[in-house]
Amino acid sequence: MSSPGTTEEREGAGEESLPAAWPAHLPRTVHLPRDQQISDSDTDEQITEKLRRQGARISKGTIAPAVFWPALIIILVFAVLTIIFPQVASDAMGGTQDWITANLGWFYMLAIGLFVVFAIGVALSPWGSIRLGRDTDEPEFGLLSWFAMLFSAGMGVGLVFYGVAEPLGYTTGNAKPGWTGEGVELSGKAMAQTFVHWGLHPWAAYAVIGLALAYAVHRRGRPVSIRWALEPLFGERVKGTLGDVIDVLAIFGTVFGIATSLGLGAQQIGAGLEVIGLVGSASNTTLMIIIVVITFLATFSVVSGVGVGIKWLSNGNLTLAGLLALTALVFGPTVFLMQNFVQSLGVYLADVFQMTLDVGAFTRSEDAQSWFAGNTLFYWGWWIAWAPFVGVFIARISKGRTVRQFVSGVLLVPTLVGMLWFSIWGGNGLYRQWFGAGDLGDITAEESMFRIFEGFPATGLLSVLGIILVAIFFITSSDSGSLVVDMLASGGHPNPPIWSRVLWALLEGLLAAALLLSGGLTSLQAGSLITALPFSIILLLMAVALVKALSLDRAVLQEHERLRRLRTVTAYVSDEFGHDHPSTEEVTVLVDDRIDYRLTRTRGLFSRQQREDAQGTEEPGDGEDTTVPRS
Repeated sequence: MSSPGTTEEREGAGEESLPAAWPAHLPRTVHLPRDQQISDSDTDEQITEKLRRQGARISKGTIAPAVFWPALIIILVFAVLTIIFPQVASDAMGGTQDWITANLGWFYMLAIGLFVVFAIGVALSPWGSIRLGRDTDEPEFGLLSWFAMLFSAGMGVGLVFYGVAEPLGYTTGNAKPGWTGEGVELSGKAMAQTFVHWGLHPWAAYAVIGLALAYAVHRRGRPVSIRWALEPLFGERVKGTLGDVIDVLAIFGTVFGIATSLGLGAQQIGAGLEVIGLVGSASNTTLMIIIVVITFLATFSVVSGVGVGIKWLSNGNLTLAGLLALTALVFGPTVFLMQNFVQSLGVYLADVFQMTLDVGAFTRSEDAQSWFAGNTLFYWGWWIAWAPFVGVFIARISKGRTVRQFVSGVLLVPTLVGMLWFSIWGGNGLYRQWFGAGDLGDITAEESMFRIFEGFPATGLLSVLGIILVAIFFITSSDSGSLVVDMLASGGHPNPPIWSRVLWALLEGLLAAALLLSGGLTSLQAGSLITALPFSIILLLMAVALVKALSLDRAVLQEHERLRRLRTVTAYVSDEFGHDHPSTEEVTVLVDDRIDYRLTRTRGLFSRQQREDAQGTEEPGDGEDTTVPRS
C-alpha cells in the first residue's frame, strides 16, 4: 500500500475524488485502477478476469481451488466422522472446550473488550470522516432499510431461542458464579448480563471485520474476500498461501456459526411442534427431519437469488418479529416491562466494565468453568465464528457511509433493539416466575417462548407464528451464509455458481445434524468456541491493519487538501496581479507607497540638516524609479 501510484491509477482515482486529481507523488491508498474495479455492468467473465488481475486464483469453474477444496474436504470429513462416531466427537470437542475455557478464557474476554474500545475509538477519531467509497459516493440504502438489514444479519434464531430463557435462567438455576442474592434479587444483574451478551460486545466484533472489509471493498476497490482486509498489514502476501489460509478459516467460522444457529433453530421448532400437538416429543429423528426440510427451503432460496429469496424473507422475518414483540408488550405486564428495561439499563451501565472483563479468576471451581463455557465464552465464540458472514454482509450494504456513520449504526441501533427485545421477552418470563404463576423454573430454552404464549390470547396462532419466525430466521441464516461462504470460496466473485451455493447450503445442514447427534446444545457450543479461536487472532490483526490503512488514508487526504489550497491561492494571486490586471501603474504606486523601515533610514540629530539639503536634489538610490523598476 505504500508504493507510488501509476498514472492510470491516479487518473482513475482523481476524476471522482474531491476536489481535484490525486497528486502524482502521493502513495496509492484510495482507489485501484478502473480496469481492475468491478462495476455493476460487468459480465461474470469480465468480473472473473478483473479478479484474476488483482491476484485471485480462480479456476474455470469459478472457484478458488486453494480455498474451496481444503475448506470443503475438512468440513465434510469432520461432519461425516462426527455422525459415525458421535460419542468420540463429543468427548473430543468437550475436552477441547474445557481446555480453552480453563487456559484461554481470559483471551476471549480481553479480545471482545478490545473490539468495543477499538470500534468506539475509531468512530470518535478524525478517521470517522473517511467515506467507505469514493468521496462523492452516497449511501446505497436509506437509514431505515440499512438499520433493518443490519439487525437481521447480526442476530436471528438466537434472539428467539434465548429471549425468555436467558434472563430467567440466570435467576433460577443458572446464576453466574460470584453473584450474591437469589431468585428475584438477581433479576437486574441477569438482565444486565444478557445485555452484555447481546449488545455492544457482539456488534463490536462485527464492526471490526465489517469496517475493515467495507474499506477494502468500497474504498480500495478490492474483491469481497476476508484476505483483503489484511492487505495493509501483509501487502502482496495476501494473494498467496497466507490469504488462502485466512479465507479457509473464515469459511470454517461461518459454517460452524451457521450450523450452531441451525441446530438451535431445529430444537426450538421441535419444541413448538410439541406445544401445538403435531409431534409427541422432539426426538433426534424429528430434529433431523426438521433440518432436512429447512435446509431444502434454504437451498431453494439460495438458488432463487438474493434479490428474490433473501430480500423477501428478511423483510418478512423482521415484520413478524416486530409483531410478536409488540404482542408480548401489549398483552404482557406492559408497565413492568418498561420498568424492567429502564432499571436493567441502569444496572448494565453501572457494571458493564466489570462484566466485560470478568473471567472468573476468583471463583476457581468446575461449576464456574462450566458456567463460563456454556454462557459468556460460548457467546463470544459464537459471535466471532459468525463475524465473517455478518462482516461481509454489512460491508456490502454500507457503501457510501462514512466510518463514523458505519460504526454508530452497527453499534447503537442493533444494541438498542436487542435490549428492548430481551426486556420484553425476558421481562415476561421474570414477571411470570416471580410475580405470577411461578411455573417457569424448570423450562428449557427451546420451549420458553411457547410457554409465555400460554398467557396470551390466541395461544395456538401465536405458537404457529413463532415456529414460522424461527423457520424464516433459519432459512435466511442458511441461504445468506451459503452465499457468503461461496463468495469466499470463489475468490470474492459476487455471483458465484449456483451449484456451489447449493453444496454449501447442504453442507451446513449436514454439519448442524452432526453436531446435534454428537451431543446437542453442548456440542453446538463447543464447536463455536473452538472454531472462533484462530479467527479471533485474525480479527485483532484486522484492527491493526485498519488503523494503518485509515492513518495513511487520512494523511493522503490532508496532503491532498493542502495542495488543493495552495493551487487555489496561487491561481487567485496570478489572476489578481497578473497581466490581465486593469493597470500595472496602480500596482507600482501601491508598492512605492510602502514605508522604508531600513535601519539606515533612521537618522540622528546631526543628520537632519543633511536631509533638508537633500530634498531639492535627489540622490541616486532615493528615487522612485530605482525603488521599483518599471515593467
